[in-house]
Amino acid sequence: MTELVLASHDFAAIRGKLIGGEVEACAIVYTGQAARTDGSVRLLGREVEFAAPSDYTRQGELEAELSPDFVARVTKRARREGYGLTFVHSHPGDHAPGFSPTDDYGEGRLAGFLAHRHPGAVHGAMVVSAGGVRARQLGKREEMRVISIGARRDVLFDPAPGAQEDQGQFDRQVRAFGAAGQRALGRLSVGIVGLGGTGSIVAQELVHLGVRDFVLIDADVIEESNLNRVAHATSADIGHPKVEVAARYIRSLATDARVKAVKGDIIRSRIARELFETDFILGCTDSHGSRAVLQQVSYQYLIPCIDMGTTIVVADGKVTHIQGRVQLLAPGLACFTCNNLLNAAEVRRDMMTAFERKADPYLQGAREPAPAVISVNGTVASLAVTMLLSVVTGIPGAARHVLYNAIACTLRSVRAQPAENCFVCSPSGAYARGDAWPLNARND
Repeated sequence: MTELVLASHDFAAIRGKLIGGEVEACAIVYTGQAARTDGSVRLLGREVEFAAPSDYTRQGELEAELSPDFVARVTKRARREGYGLTFVHSHPGDHAPGFSPTDDYGEGRLAGFLAHRHPGAVHGAMVVSAGGVRARQLGKREEMRVISIGARRDVLFDPAPGAQEDQGQFDRQVRAFGAAGQRALGRLSVGIVGLGGTGSIVAQELVHLGVRDFVLIDADVIEESNLNRVAHATSADIGHPKVEVAARYIRSLATDARVKAVKGDIIRSRIARELFETDFILGCTDSHGSRAVLQQVSYQYLIPCIDMGTTIVVADGKVTHIQGRVQLLAPGLACFTCNNLLNAAEVRRDMMTAFERKADPYLQGAREPAPAVISVNGTVASLAVTMLLSVVTGIPGAARHVLYNAIACTLRSVRAQPAENCFVCSPSGAYARGDAWPLNARND
């Protein structure tokens, strides 16, 4: 199904400027595009432009018609910069909006114009009112799902909400975040990158919560040293891919679960592409290179990602630090680059092949395995899953970047401002570019 994904701050601006006035009003959303394997397209809202009073040929309580000059101007820009266009207009009243015969006629004219002036791109139409949202492909009957993403992930319109599921198995958690929240989890497609110490626990908790669609990515196999912290792994699993161990557990608990187990490294673009059709990503890796790729996927394709990590520092035989971090990557929130959390030298090292590392005179030695304890992993994994519940189901919890200090027994919420021209999370960079930009990943 074709989707339109908007940053929550952009949708708030659309509501604030188009709804509640005395006349209908219009806006344009410039969209990046991402093709999906089922032939549909994900439209990614990059920028919103509001029509000025002079941009209308007619504007009244029940009508709004954009001038040919305005349409030509935005079409020229979209074609030049490689964007699609979604035309947004308001309807009066507080009831759920629908497309009128007048809308059908106007869209038909716009679709015909764009077929000649900007072919090849998918264009959309959206109508908003105080009662909700409705969207479809421009000039067609095919409706589009509309999602807003920021500190929350909200499905604003879904033409195929699906049948209500039997909530008996989830009765206790439905009492916490409601049947609607449970359905949101049941319809969520989740990518988990890294199925080791934190990722295996994340997979366990999500399937218990009712998530039924998984993409699991990890390049490694179970080793004896993993058995102290990889959930559900046994000595019989030594030599088997970590993704298969996690997939086995998911299927044992939910026979109807859809699980795609991908044995591969996320720093390879062909592996990273497995995430493009997911709704949510959980980053459970321990390398700077993998995090660099994950953040680009998240902002370039507007897929929210919760990344997590743990650190145990031992000096002179004594534990000096036990820390964890959980961070949401989403529109309006700072990325790793803005937070100075990525080490460029480590990213470079991770992107190299083993031969390249051996030949590079600036790289010395091999990495030593870091300490890892399942209780610390479990604490951080649970913080991440609880943050996902807040983002998706709306349970209380405003923190979107949390630091855990086990020694001091503290949790601290932090907030960083996105850099204005960040090459990852701002419109100057990868933000909402979709398929128009390559990933900064290995192509072998």
